Amino acid sequence: MPRVLGPILKTVLFTILVPGFVALRVPYDLLGQKYLPGRGPLAWLGISCFITGACIYFCCAWEFAARGLGTPAPIAPTKYLVVSGLHRYVRNPMYIGVLLVILGQAALFHAPRLAEYGTLCILLAHLFVLFYEEPTLHRQFGESYEQYLRTVPRWIPRCRK
Repeated sequence: MPRVLGPILKTVLFTILVPGFVALRVPYDLLGQKYLPGRGPLAWLGISCFITGACIYFCCAWEFAARGLGTPAPIAPTKYLVVSGLHRYVRNPMYIGVLLVILGQAALFHAPRLAEYGTLCILLAHLFVLFYEEPTLHRQFGESYEQYLRTVPRWIPRCRK
């Protein structure tokens, strides 16, 4: 367990600084004080998306720390390729989780501006994945990453039998 403690603490710090900022602070600033939570089915959908997205992110962050012995941060990457947990179904579940948190807030607060922000975030994440993350992981993990690319989709989860 001591071997995992460092990556867990670094992951917590990264989570507060990056996904916390992107998924909580910026939406809070975009909403301002004029928005109150809505009611009805859209609000419940928003709460469900928010909780689901947070759970996805935290499950994946745990996998990075416990199995990969690293963090989601590019400056402290995993030592081992993480292909377990939700990464068995889709290569980028953490980004999907963060997007669900943002879109959940958009639905909860009936705020189209947050939906636009979420769209911008996933577009930027996609570009980051294409031009930085995938080439870096290919260099770091070689053939094992190539195999992973061939068997697991980038964004749309594939449920296996």
